[in-house]
Amino acid sequence: MEDIKSKIGKGGLLLAAMGIMSIILSIFNYNLRLLAWIDLWGNTMGWVIRTLLIVGGGALFLFFGRDEDDDDI
Repeated sequence: MEDIKSKIGKGGLLLAAMGIMSIILSIFNYNLRLLAWIDLWGNTMGWVIRTLLIVGGGALFLFFGRDEDDDDI
């Protein structure tokens, strides 16, 4: 079970990183190929999706990415 939680946490970190990279690259009118569909829905919806990627990925990492042993510090 611990292995699954760790993978979910790493996936959340990846989602958040992709959201941040998408924001940085969108400033230069470029985007990740995997996230090119975001801007097809319009500029405002693209920013909403990017924000949700960061918040959702960060939440997954916060809840599942840390080991229970780290709480003792």
